[in-house]
Amino acid sequence: MRIAAPKPKLDVRDLELVLAIAASGSTVSAAATLHVTQSAVSRGLLLAEEKLGVRLFDRSARGLRPTTAGEQMVRGATPLLAQLVALERQVETPAPEAVRLRIACECYTAYRWLPSTLATLQRTLPGLNLMLAPEFTERPVAGLLAGDLEVALLTTASVPSSLTSVPLFSDEVVFVVAADHPLAARASITRRDLGAYPLITSSQTPDAERRWFAAHTFGRSLPKIMPLQFPLTEAIIDAARAGMGIAVMSEWIAGPYLDRGDVVMKRLSGRPLLRPWRMAFRPELSATSSALRAALERSAPRVRSARAS
Repeated sequence: MRIAAPKPKLDVRDLELVLAIAASGSTVSAAATLHVTQSAVSRGLLLAEEKLGVRLFDRSARGLRPTTAGEQMVRGATPLLAQLVALERQVETPAPEAVRLRIACECYTAYRWLPSTLATLQRTLPGLNLMLAPEFTERPVAGLLAGDLEVALLTTASVPSSLTSVPLFSDEVVFVVAADHPLAARASITRRDLGAYPLITSSQTPDAERRWFAAHTFGRSLPKIMPLQFPLTEAIIDAARAGMGIAVMSEWIAGPYLDRGDVVMKRLSGRPLLRPWRMAFRPELSATSSALRAALERSAPRVRSARAS
């Protein structure tokens, strides 16, 4: 049901006239202020009083003084006109529309925290309209080139020269085992350990991610791996909890499962296995993407410092 807009008895000219008379105390001075004749001011005042059915000014030899109703009119007219002027300025110079940035990640692990982070960032970056586009997870670079995406968070994908790519942050690839697993008491996990037990991973991990892991973990001396793959994170964690092997995953994924105490998180011995992330976008979006980059660099969660051994 549409509610009809209220129809005031007075218009803007009536309000301006009342304010001018109240400020000057006479129709002569008000006429000079409004650039009209004195008779026009007198007729306008009489018309305004007729519209309202009340007297707005007391007339005397000393001039015009607002009545109680007139004082109410003066107090209300000033902010009302100010609001109208402000509204006109807003309409004449509307705020620029927020720039839409559709974002996808090359690896599903970032979706563990990115949606809530973007919701928070949206309040601090009002000039950007941040939207997730997970349907482009398997082809983020193609989405950028086709104009279906504005931003992509990448780990291993190659970026053509027509796109801009900048470093963003890193997450640590960690190893999760049951609390009673033989490796649970170790300070860290060695490369030899990774060949002695089944490695539990996601069946949805892209081949490029698997190659990155093998190259940065084992180098050229790739041992014979006993793979055990599951499609769901919960299944991977439960397999590790059951002592079936060593779960390999991002710290972002492992972190929420550590509070129960039935699994523990371990680092690779020697050095952390850090996976670098980049932010790719089209060059014309450099100005708007820089604000998002700065915000994301401070937003990626960190669990390795306090939880990994």
